[in-house]
Amino acid sequence: MSEPWRLLAALLLLLLPVAACTRPDRPELPDGSHTHTITVDGRERAYRTYRPAALPDGQVPLVLVLHGGAGSGAQAERSYGWDARADRDGFVVVYPDGVNRSWNAGPGCCGPATRDGVDDVAFLEAVVAETGRGVPIDPARVRAAGMSNGAMMAYRLACDSTVVTAIAPVAGIVIGDCPSPAPVSVIHIHGTEDHSVPWSGGPGKRDNNGTGRVPIRIDGPPVPDLVAGWRDRAGCPPPAVHITGAVTTTTADCPGGRVIELVSVAGAGHQWPGATRSGATAERLLELDPPSGALDATATIADFFSALT
Repeated sequence: MSEPWRLLAALLLLLLPVAACTRPDRPELPDGSHTHTITVDGRERAYRTYRPAALPDGQVPLVLVLHGGAGSGAQAERSYGWDARADRDGFVVVYPDGVNRSWNAGPGCCGPATRDGVDDVAFLEAVVAETGRGVPIDPARVRAAGMSNGAMMAYRLACDSTVVTAIAPVAGIVIGDCPSPAPVSVIHIHGTEDHSVPWSGGPGKRDNNGTGRVPIRIDGPPVPDLVAGWRDRAGCPPPAVHITGAVTTTTADCPGGRVIELVSVAGAGHQWPGATRSGATAERLLELDPPSGALDATATIADFFSALT
């Protein structure tokens, strides 16, 4: 090989690693908070991401934060404090938007997403995959937290997908059948005076039996029975109970490193404990009660996620 060709070959070898890191179809996820769109099942969908300025080397955890009915990804980012926790612990947060501010979490619930048969499981799986193309995500540490209709969607992910390894439903229940859920860990947080998704079970105050232009069917078992069912399916031993003021935590350490935990907040309504208040008008539109100060739900969930093996 002549000298000019040797020089050209050497230059190409030097450039190959750079080209591999800057493929146009795999742009790096930028730092900070950003909005993205993706087309799933012929429908353009939106989601927000938050990447801390400093992430540890290697694969990092990802937390999906699913807004409640009538909420949005931007509202969840403002209200629940996950960005600050991501800065502290070094993980990526994704705030997806439901169709018309709703999630299809199962038959009859909730709202336009259910009415129109939106495949939200496919959407969330695609969002996780797309985020993983821009930042190295550890598939063993993909988790989902959700409020109300978003909590129901977190349960639906565990029921119909294997994309997440732990879920944190707040003020939600399972909608529809879930005979063989993925082997996830669960932390469920609920107020005992929640009348939208009643702690004691039965229809919520907005239940319309899943009919009409905005179908809502919320008619489940008592929350303790729901969580006990997940413990039974996981083969867990009897749980330990710990009470601190208004907060009762029931924890079962289960086979395979799974943990099933129920956190009840006495006297709390339909809300995300410790959230930043959205204001009276916004809370009325979102049909939320004032957030309880007895518990910081985001910190509790983040601690639970980080402790999992």
